[in-house]
Amino acid sequence: MVDLSVSLAGLTLKNPLLSGSGTFGHGLEMNGFVPAAALGAWVSKTVTLEPRHGNPAPRIFETEAGFLNSIGLENRGVEDYERSVLPSFEGSGATIITNIGGKSPEEFAEMAARLDGYDQISAFEVNLSCPNVQGGKLPFATDPGTAELTIAAVRASTTKPIFAKLSPNVAFIGEIAKAVEAGGADGITAVNTLLGMSVDWRSQKPSLALGMGGYSGVGIKPVALRCAWNCSTAVKIPIIGCGGISTADDVLEFLVAGCTAVQIGTASFSNPSLLGELPGQLEEMLAAAGFASIQELIGKLRVGV
Repeated sequence: MVDLSVSLAGLTLKNPLLSGSGTFGHGLEMNGFVPAAALGAWVSKTVTLEPRHGNPAPRIFETEAGFLNSIGLENRGVEDYERSVLPSFEGSGATIITNIGGKSPEEFAEMAARLDGYDQISAFEVNLSCPNVQGGKLPFATDPGTAELTIAAVRASTTKPIFAKLSPNVAFIGEIAKAVEAGGADGITAVNTLLGMSVDWRSQKPSLALGMGGYSGVGIKPVALRCAWNCSTAVKIPIIGCGGISTADDVLEFLVAGCTAVQIGTASFSNPSLLGELPGQLEEMLAAAGFASIQELIGKLRVGV
């Protein structure tokens, strides 16, 4: 047996596989496809202080190698999350990372402080990088100073580990990584979706109601892998790789590039059971390659050798 366990910012995970925020339900909706205890951690859809209705339809469009979305952080707000979602986690055996969103550093901090006392939540993922709100301006993910200030505000509001979710839509993601590390982040999720667009030339209209949206899926994997590696070489805190991962080979590529764990999102839409299938595949592949532990592979990429 190959040891798949990893240590992530003080959390001991049975394997490095996490669900991608916004792709696996708000709570345990996918438990029928993948048992909660089978994953390293479940990551919630973004929770905001007030309910959000999201963006107008159409807001999802399939492309040649993934899809575009412009959901706009639709959710029922933190009060409903406390009342309806958190109680369902009790006894599930799942490690829960709650993804939080806000309109300002103060609102991010308020979210963390409000949820800090819930034992069901093991950590927070701070969504600095959703491209489908505020016209895609990404105010918290494109300026190092703002990113650091936001993470520092969250850090002062919770004792739980915090992971800053970064955007690939920047020139130098390593600088943003350094900023959130300085602000007190315990880890980084790299990355959110790329800004993309699709149009119908016959109708002369965009495929999404708001024009552009977040592009995810296998097509962004090379960009996401580069971003994750840039972050891993820029900071000392652990990296969670995210973007275009759909196979066991993809998982291992992100780990060798310096990630401690990975998130899988878009691939679960075509195969909802994928996250439950991957642990066995990883064990077989690593055993065949002579590894006794998955940690032997993490960060072993040799560049320029």
